[in-house]
Amino acid sequence: MLQAEGIGKNIEQAIENALFELKAPREDVDIKILNEGGLFKKAKVLVTISEDAKEKYAKRVEKRAEEKAIIVEEKPKQIEKCEKAPEITEDTAQQTEIKEVAQKEDVSMDAKEFLQGFLAVAGKENCTIDVIEDEKYITYSVQGDDLGDLIGHRGESFYALNRLLTAVAGKHSKRILLDIGGYREKRVESLASLARRTADRVAKSGRYSRLDPMNPSDRRIIHTTLQEDDRVTTLSKGTEPHRYVIVFPKEQD
Repeated sequence: MLQAEGIGKNIEQAIENALFELKAPREDVDIKILNEGGLFKKAKVLVTISEDAKEKYAKRVEKRAEEKAIIVEEKPKQIEKCEKAPEITEDTAQQTEIKEVAQKEDVSMDAKEFLQGFLAVAGKENCTIDVIEDEKYITYSVQGDDLGDLIGHRGESFYALNRLLTAVAGKHSKRILLDIGGYREKRVESLASLARRTADRVAKSGRYSRLDPMNPSDRRIIHTTLQEDDRVTTLSKGTEPHRYVIVFPKEQD
């Protein structure tokens, strides 16, 4: 399940109900308000797993499907006289064979080699690439001079290259990240600071604040920064590429 509708007496409760059904944290989702609710109506929202988090949840859904397939396969073995048992066993064997072929035909390539080739074509032969790996991420850090055109306006080129690098690397147990001239860390700090200033303003005024449209990665930083702030709550609204974050005061008990 990659999306769920939530219903509650207010928007915040509706969001929490949908997140509970998805078993996902707020920073991994985009939120669309279907009904703001009112005196005689309940609030209703649609919560969808964000594009940059779908792979993680798709694997979870696939694992559940495989577990169900195993259960279905085991039942005919327990009922030997069932006429349909051979058909189920045969289908399962065909699915396994197809999956093994797909794994053998993995077309992914080395991410660092791809990045080196890309930089050479872009005229950045003097750049260096450091590979930093921890428990969750593999970060390819590009260092050099005159890297502004690789970042672009508000990081548009940077995030596009990051998505391309992830696609080239193929399926991986760790998330692939790109950093160019320390831009990622600077961007996180800048957006976190923006989130905190906005939260202070919203908490003081009691009015919601709408931020400029952002890509999924930037929106996630805003959501993550404010998820522990008990004064405000956040939600994403709009359609790509014009989705934006709204910060509004949380109802106090």
